[in-house]
Amino acid sequence: MTAAQAIESVLRDQELQYERVSPQSFVVALPGDKRLKTACWLTIGTHALEIEAFVMRRPDENRERVYEFLLRRNVRMYAVSWGIDAAGDVYLTGRLPLAAITADEIDRVLGSVLEYADGTFNQLLELGFGSSIRREWAWRVKRGESLANLQAFADFAQRPVD
Repeated sequence: MTAAQAIESVLRDQELQYERVSPQSFVVALPGDKRLKTACWLTIGTHALEIEAFVMRRPDENRERVYEFLLRRNVRMYAVSWGIDAAGDVYLTGRLPLAAITADEIDRVLGSVLEYADGTFNQLLELGFGSSIRREWAWRVKRGESLANLQAFADFAQRPVD
């Protein structure tokens, strides 16, 4: 089974939403709980499968703390690691040799991407955008607006803005 066949087999079997953007590239929408969807690119190269998933824009505040938070986690991660681009946006990236690509391995890698992106998302937003979230919460409360899409941050959003 080729790498492309293994990838497509897993995506179909897991009933994941995906698009095959070229013969060698797939974009998969990984559904989460905290982060509703994580777009994950899988690109088959000459010698390796490249994995890339956007997680969040450059933090507005506490950049050093956010980046330290991510780097400390890198040592415990499987197949992918945290990285930032030139703008400071946060990604998960990885590379696996094509010889290692099997349906089980693709399933494991996609599970890792989802766990890392979804599992840390609220913590990353609190660290990198906490003041903005608290201001938005206060503004909505003052105006009687819905807080429905901010409920994940209720535990810290009610604290005063620094």
